[in-house]
Amino acid sequence: MTRTATRTARSFWLEAPGRGALREVALPVPGPDDVLVRTLFSGVSRGTETLVFGGRVPGNQYAAMRAPFQEGDFPGPVKYGYLNVGVVEEGPERLAGRTVFCLYPHQTRYVVPAAAVTPVPSTVPAGRAVLAGTVETAVNALWDAAPLVGDRITVVGGGMVGCSVAALLARFPGVRVELVDADPGRAEVAAALGVGFASPADALGDRDLVVHASATEAGLARSLELLRTEGTVVELSWYGDRRVALPLGEAFHSRRLTLRGSQVGTVSPARAATRTYADRLALALDLLADPALDTLVTGESAFAELPGLMPRLASGEIPALCHRIRYDGEDTEADARGGA
Repeated sequence: MTRTATRTARSFWLEAPGRGALREVALPVPGPDDVLVRTLFSGVSRGTETLVFGGRVPGNQYAAMRAPFQEGDFPGPVKYGYLNVGVVEEGPERLAGRTVFCLYPHQTRYVVPAAAVTPVPSTVPAGRAVLAGTVETAVNALWDAAPLVGDRITVVGGGMVGCSVAALLARFPGVRVELVDADPGRAEVAAALGVGFASPADALGDRDLVVHASATEAGLARSLELLRTEGTVVELSWYGDRRVALPLGEAFHSRRLTLRGSQVGTVSPARAATRTYADRLALALDLLADPALDTLVTGESAFAELPGLMPRLASGEIPALCHRIRYDGEDTEADARGGA
């Protein structure tokens, strides 16, 4: 029998900007209201997480950017991540043996309060469930954007968040959705999601709503150009420590355009009175029953490969939407050290 007090796990840490390593960590003894989770998969988004890896979180955003179970501080050493799917090995009877999603970093096993995990529906494969955090961002963005039946909508930026937004918009009755990206390879992803595709130069104009998720100055400027008079851009990009210039002196005022920020850190004001964070995450997991969303997972690597993998994801050498990390057998060695 494993000696609970000496259990260990392995986790991925950003030791310094651009350099990561695996560390052995001691696991606390689970309390009566805790769960011990064995990780099956985690996900790496090339957006926020690679900005963190590059040390590009502005000092005035350190508190806002903290992940729920982050250890350490920016710019490093820090244990960061928020897309984790695992199996409950110990915990309350209602959760024991269940596959769950948790906003936890990359770690082979972990102990958290039972309230911090959300059961994955039986209709959603564990490997797809790593997308829950990103689909949750898309849900919040659409609560902010409030699209209407029959709207003409463009999503600029075919990354993980942009594609998640496009996938959800494709389900709205009568809505005509176009995904815009400079990478022609994103056309294949758009087709799988059931939406149109265009390069920035060929994008359709006169749009009721544009959701911007390219994290580029050019993409945001183009988003404003694509609007009809009195249209709205919902800005989902996070730029880290970069400054962005906008052409607000041209037709911005005469056409009465709106630029609105959206951020998943708080529940949209449109639903804050009636929905909790837990409600929002549970909805995101329900929406992941759609197999079309598998197209957002563009690669997979073993947990042990993370120190060498992260620099390649951050640099763009590996072009990815969500890169999935698998954990099969990764904590065997740590278990042996923990005692039998």
